[in-house]
Amino acid sequence: MSVIDRTQPVPPRPPVIAALKDATLAALVALGLFGLMIGLYTDQGPTGALVVTTRFQTLAILIAVVFAGAFVRAILFGRDPIVPGTRFAEPLAKIKDRAAPVLGTLIAPALLGFALLVPALFYNDRYLLDLAILVLTYVMLGWGLNIVVGLAGLLDLGYVAFYAVGAYSYALLAMNFDLSFWICLPLAGILAAFWGILLGFPVLRLRGDYLAIVTMAFGEIIRLVLLNWQSLTGGPNGISSIPRPSFFGIPFNNEEDGFAATFGLEFSSTHRIVFLYYVILALALLTNWVTMRLRRLPIGRAWEAMREDEIACRSLGINTTNTKLTAFSIGAMFGGFAGAFFATRQGFISPESFTFGESALVLAIVVLGGMGSQIGIAIAALVMLGGFELLREFEQYRMLVFGFAMVAIMIWRPRGLVSTREPSLYLADHKKGAPGGAATP
Repeated sequence: MSVIDRTQPVPPRPPVIAALKDATLAALVALGLFGLMIGLYTDQGPTGALVVTTRFQTLAILIAVVFAGAFVRAILFGRDPIVPGTRFAEPLAKIKDRAAPVLGTLIAPALLGFALLVPALFYNDRYLLDLAILVLTYVMLGWGLNIVVGLAGLLDLGYVAFYAVGAYSYALLAMNFDLSFWICLPLAGILAAFWGILLGFPVLRLRGDYLAIVTMAFGEIIRLVLLNWQSLTGGPNGISSIPRPSFFGIPFNNEEDGFAATFGLEFSSTHRIVFLYYVILALALLTNWVTMRLRRLPIGRAWEAMREDEIACRSLGINTTNTKLTAFSIGAMFGGFAGAFFATRQGFISPESFTFGESALVLAIVVLGGMGSQIGIAIAALVMLGGFELLREFEQYRMLVFGFAMVAIMIWRPRGLVSTREPSLYLADHKKGAPGGAATP
């Protein structure tokens, strides 16, 4: 008679069975998430009624991809986190440390040179010129928001409000007072900065999620005011026929006093597009230059100190009230500049152009590019907006792909595409290369 030894450990299940179980669970989760989003599609029928069509084949393909991915992951890595191998970690770290300074000094000039040559390279491609203008607009918005979020550490979800204030300020001033673009541009920035100060006062004692909720509410308040104050803003109809900028008083038209006739050129509507491109490029470079200069000033170091620890910042005698208000006002000013340019480029504005989605997109550019990193924000804006256009053919799925890409970046690059920043201040010994020197970030 055999005796069963119950003290022996139960043998583990074969890895294939465990992998199948995990993959099945992942497929069920995918079915729950995408069953209504992908499997069912609503559209307007011939009679105007709502018609529901099924896309079960697409849903099945998506679930199969999730099942296969989860199965392969379970076979290769089990349930442990996916950690890159450590065999080549040290050599790669050395290569990164040596290559980072070189790449850092080459990427920025290369991008600037390419930006200067875009109109010459793509002069006959109106689509790419418009896309380049759009990318530069969001680069400028990202650099402006970077002052508030990346340097000062204040989570602002209502940045689109300053964008809207700048756009409507330019439109109303240009149309009602017959002022030129170059006069309305600084006025729009000043008005946006004023509204930034008004936002800063109520949120002086707020931090974290509470600050984000209040700023998001501020953005919605501005949009609703623009939507309902019809006597001033035109309400949902917006403002049309906004004056276009001129080249130092020379309009871009096909008349005798126009730009083409003045310089002996054949008239082309692309002249105005190229001019607008260089205007937004100059505004974006101005934003970058001012931001980099401010980082090296005491106010810039106060922003970074407040971002790291506000309580310690107060204990050092830094006036956090003025520091926050300065961050909000300067960031809002650059948002107002971008809004004024947006109004003159489009020739038409309405509240629908300034929804919360714009704030979320600009914040995503700042976070994915690396908070506090100027070059990272520029790369993120190029990748995100360029990616949107590349996936335009897959209109139904591009937001899904975009979401997956954001999740992947946040997992493998949690500090953004460019997670390193140059210190804003060096000690004298470190700058001379003496031993024992340290850098003050």
